[in-house]
Order: sequence, then C-alpha cells, then structure tokens
Amino acid sequence: MARKKQYWLMKSEPDEYSIDDLEKDGTAHWDGVRNYQARNFMRDQMKIGDKVIFYHSNAKPSGAAGIAEVASEAYPDFTAFDPNDKHFDPKSKKDKPTWYMVDVKFVKKFDRFVPLSEIKENPKLQNMKLVQRGNRLSVMPITKEEFDEIVKMGKAKK
Repeated sequence: MARKKQYWLMKSEPDEYSIDDLEKDGTAHWDGVRNYQARNFMRDQMKIGDKVIFYHSNAKPSGAAGIAEVASEAYPDFTAFDPNDKHFDPKSKKDKPTWYMVDVKFVKKFDRFVPLSEIKENPKLQNMKLVQRGNRLSVMPITKEEFDEIVKMGKAKK
C-alpha cells in the first residue's frame, strides 16, 4: 500500500535563509534544528515528496512565503559535529548522532506573502498548530486542508 503524502510547515528566519535563498539554491539541507520533537518529525516521519509550507519566522511580518518539498530521507546533521558552526553540539557524536536534517527543494514562491495575522484570522486554520498558544516548533505537521488553504491564500498553483 502506498504511503499517504504528508504536509509540513518549516520555519526559517529570512535573514538566515529565505525562500529567495532556496529558490536560488534549488535544494538545501534543513540544518540546525535543536528541538527533539521537531527532530523526530524530520527523522521519523518526513519522506521524499512530502510538501512543505516555507514559513518566514521572526520577521516583520512573519508568514508563509512559498512551497518546498522534502527531497531526502533524514540523515545526521553534520553542523552538530563542527565546533566552528553555530549549531555545534559537543554531545552529538558521528557514531551516535543526536540531530538530523532533511534536504528540501524549492517548488514555488507565493504570488502573495501570507502574513501570520491573516492565517490567524482564517476560520479554516483556527486549529492549526501554528496558531496555538505556546507552539514555537520550527518543524510541524499540518493537514492537507491547511496546506491547501495557505496555498490558496498565497494564490500559488500547486
């Protein structure tokens, strides 16, 4: 039986790595995730072909910028092993890695940026994890309906 495609929202600060950077690069590794729950989503649940809302966080305004796609299975996040990298974790070892990442590839930049304020105002998105108080995960699952609604708000063709 074929696996059902999953949908995700992945946050990046645009001054660190933006949808424009991903468009330029084509594909990039999603490194530096240092939250166990977000890591588990990437390591245990993400599969090649899953769709992603690329979200700009800690921006003015924050919001959905476009669509990406998971382009690899999870593999050890090598930035954790580099003492010169800001994501270095001395407890993570190459033979027993703590942190994982996936590759994501650019699909489409939204015709219109979708600010968080509009996402919060949309009744179809009221149960989305993104708008729940206290939810600050950088990687989170979303439903197909939530994905489709944000794509519609961004006026992008899937």
